[in-house]
Amino acid sequence: MLDILYRNEHLIAINKPHGLLVHRSPIAADAEEFAIQILRDQIGQKVYPAHRIDRKTGGVLLFALDKESEVAMQQAFMENRVSKKYLAIVRGYAPDEMEIDYPLRKENGTLQDALTRFKTLKRAELDVPLGKHATSRYSLVEATPQTGRMHQLRKHFAHIFHPIIGDRTHGCNKQNKLFKEKWEMETMLLHAQELSFTHPINGAEIVTVNAPLQPGFLQAVAIMGW
Repeated sequence: MLDILYRNEHLIAINKPHGLLVHRSPIAADAEEFAIQILRDQIGQKVYPAHRIDRKTGGVLLFALDKESEVAMQQAFMENRVSKKYLAIVRGYAPDEMEIDYPLRKENGTLQDALTRFKTLKRAELDVPLGKHATSRYSLVEATPQTGRMHQLRKHFAHIFHPIIGDRTHGCNKQNKLFKEKWEMETMLLHAQELSFTHPINGAEIVTVNAPLQPGFLQAVAIMGW
């Protein structure tokens, strides 16, 4: 059963577990369960994805309960009228604050502007040697993407050499292997913590939805001693 974070007559938000696909996809033929199907069965009515988050990302996932709200919310996401906050655990000591202004390439080769702001909340140094280093360093960051490009946060943190732990596509293979072998962890440590937006139907209402951390992320927080 999915954890429902918010619901009214037009919208519903869940805390999506890491590893759960939003909907059926030809690039993930191994998947047998999908958030959209589980939620439909759970509440007994049709739901419409208002946006997407990666399969490996946990946290706030918003659905519409009618077509009008779906169109309105998708438009709000496209026009960057939805404020988003993410938490991530990355390799190394990240800067206190930083703005990553780095264009990202679409599948067709077109470059798109992409902007991410983040601040570092906590740092940890573990007595775990890796490669030529006697210890391992990590940072907990709060990221606020200002644009909504595919894999934006994953690519941006890799670009500044602080890849997200557990990101097999854009991350650090040595770190991912360490977490798997030492702590039996394969969770990508990226969590969609908060969405905030003006209600698409009742324009006077500001909706803010927060998602508690999922077990895999909490395990990593405990390892770090935070």
